[in-house]
Parts: sequence; structure tokens; C-alpha cells
Amino acid sequence: MSGTSTRPAEKSGTFKLGGDLPVHRLGYGAMQLTGPGIWGPPKDRAEAVRVLRRALELGVDFIDTADSYGPFVSEEIIAEALHPYAKGVVVATKAGLVRTGPNEWHPVGAPKYLRQELELSLRRLKLERIDLYQLHRIDPKVPVEESLGELKALQKEGKIRHIGLSEVSVEEIQRARKVVDIVSVQNRYNLTDRVHEKVLDYCEKENLGFIPWFPLATGGLAKPGSTLDSVAKKHDATPAQIALSWLLARSPVMLPIPGTSSVKHLEENLAGAEVKLTKDELAAVDAQAAGR
Repeated sequence: MSGTSTRPAEKSGTFKLGGDLPVHRLGYGAMQLTGPGIWGPPKDRAEAVRVLRRALELGVDFIDTADSYGPFVSEEIIAEALHPYAKGVVVATKAGLVRTGPNEWHPVGAPKYLRQELELSLRRLKLERIDLYQLHRIDPKVPVEESLGELKALQKEGKIRHIGLSEVSVEEIQRARKVVDIVSVQNRYNLTDRVHEKVLDYCEKENLGFIPWFPLATGGLAKPGSTLDSVAKKHDATPAQIALSWLLARSPVMLPIPGTSSVKHLEENLAGAEVKLTKDELAAVDAQAAGR
């Protein structure tokens, strides 16, 4: 579909992280601003810069990244493209995964390591404080109380505003909240992968932001003649736009962050915020995804 608004991301509504940090619910995930395997620089750095600047023009004010994307590359490009940051722009980043090569990720939650990475992210992003700092993974070799205790100390020092988690269970969130206030959870979630349905329900009950990564996967749902295909055609939309609309309708705490390294694809994704599905359409797409 061709967007009808010059700032479509604003059509996604607003959510307040931690009750005091408002962002438009449709954000941008900056993982793909890197090379193959989320490793090294992108093929077209100038296009990566254009993507970020265009995202803000289209109403995005929530950008999610991590020190491990590149590593470091994504954060560096964000600063290159957007610093000094416009008022209201929230850049969230993460630490807790070490990279040893393309598509290789190893959890490290040692307090000294997390402090080091926070300081380096501040430097790369040219910020004095990270608005949302997320523990990228819980390290099975380090008690989560130690990892989060260090983030809490950094928060008290004024270097972190809010703290979030990634790839966690309800039980892990509850354990973490005994150590520090948690405002968001970033787990894999999309139409065809809803393993974390209970986590989403918990986040909605507790008013924690739920940031689904890999949000636009549709698998084989979009084959010609399918429910998803027919709903997309009815709205003159792509299957990915329907998937995005479904996510936004699924829960008021849902904060999708579709990523891309292409301005054209970015514009297409964000136009999905303007697709409003009826209750019957939402139910039909949901039923197809659930195999009912």
C-alpha cells in the first residue's frame, strides 16, 4: 500500500516505557545496518545512514540496537546519522553477548564486562545516558542478580535511565524484578512463532513494553489464496504489513521494531501502521497462523 501519512509511525500509537518515557509503538531495529551474519560494516553505509534519517522523518522515535551488532557498527552508524539527537528520540541498546565471528553469539554477564560495554556504548552513541539499556542474554554462568546489580549501580550513577531484558521467561522476569525495576522485554515473537505468548500476557498485565524481534516473519502463510494473502489484497497491502498490523492490534504493550537496510523497504514497513484490520480479519489471520 502507499502510505497516506507523511509520518506513519505516529499512527501506531504511543507507549510510555517505565511510565515516563513515551515512544511511538512502531520503532526501528538497527541490527541489519551491518554486514552478513550481523558482522562487519554494511555493504552500503550511506544507505544505512539514509535509512535512519528517513525513519525519523516517518515518525519513528524509538531505535533499538546492541553493542554486538557488527559488533559496534550499528551504534556507530546511529551516531553518525542522528547525533545530535532530536528531542524525544530514544536510542535503546544492549549488552551481554560477545561476538567471535559472523552469526556467533556468546552470553557474558560478568558485572565488569557489562560496565565496560555500557561505557563504550555511551561513547559510540555520543550519549551521557542510555534511555533503555537491555541485558541481551542472561549468562548461565553468572547469577542474574550480579549482572543486574551492576546495571542498577550504573542506573544510580545516572548512566542508565531504564533497564530491560531479552529472551527471558516469566519466571526470569519475576526474578529480575526483585533486583531492579524492569520496564521492557525483548523476545522473539511473530505470527508464526508465539512461544513467548505467556511472556507477552505477563508484560501486558504488568504494563511492561514487549519488543518482538524478528516481528514480520510470515512463513508460508502468505501463499496465493491464503487468508493472509486475501486480507493483504483487500487492503492493497503486503503480507508483512498485515503481520505488523496484527502485532500492533495484539497488545497495547507491543512495540515492534522491524529492521531493514533499505529506505524503500523501511517506507513499506512503516506504512503498515496505517493498515487497520477488522476484528474478523484479525481473527481470521490469527486462526490461519495457529493452524486452526
